Amino acid sequence: MLKALMPVAVYSIGVLFKKEGFKTDTMANMLSISLGVAIAAYGEAKFDTWGVMLQLGAVAFEATRLVMIQILLTSKGITLNPITSLYYVAPCCFVFLLVPWIFVELPVLKETSSFHFDFVIFGTNSLCAFALNLAVFLLVGKTSALTMNVAGVVKDWLLIAFSWSVIKDTVTPINLFGYGLAFLGVAYYNHSKLQALKAKEAQKKAAQADEEGGRLLEERESEGTDKKSESQN
Repeated sequence: MLKALMPVAVYSIGVLFKKEGFKTDTMANMLSISLGVAIAAYGEAKFDTWGVMLQLGAVAFEATRLVMIQILLTSKGITLNPITSLYYVAPCCFVFLLVPWIFVELPVLKETSSFHFDFVIFGTNSLCAFALNLAVFLLVGKTSALTMNVAGVVKDWLLIAFSWSVIKDTVTPINLFGYGLAFLGVAYYNHSKLQALKAKEAQKKAAQADEEGGRLLEERESEGTDKKSESQN
């Protein structure tokens, strides 16, 4: 439920990095999403302050990562495709994850004698992670980091339904009300973003049509001038 804050974080960091324009109505919508998430967190049956802080930190880092991916894939003068981006990013991720793994998880694994390395499970997990990262790079490169997070709201709903029906996690009415409010805010922002993209595309097509019309008019005038000069000669 706290991941519904992702569009808010991406928009705020996008404004900070000048990838998004600041708009008062958009920020008001983001505040409504934040309010809904706060209500959902307040209604949590097993509230843990440290867990909330960790999740909020994860949201901030993930939003920063996505905005930086957008900068790498769309900036002028930088020609990085999704595969090339993964080629550079994956080793860095491995190094940064290896250090805490050695100090945090490896001692626990050594104490657990029943642990054994399953190549099938780990290999399948690695393949899924690679496919996920590739899909993220493709989507962010074709659209934007914000679109990526808005689309992820559907996944969050599926996660909540799965945790409630299969894992039997407790979902209170306050949880659902708060997350529903956040979902409406995200849906409204998605709609306004889509309308803005359509308007921008229409303006682009109109400008191209005007440019082509002006070029044809110049060619006709040039042809008329050439014929006139030939007749005079």
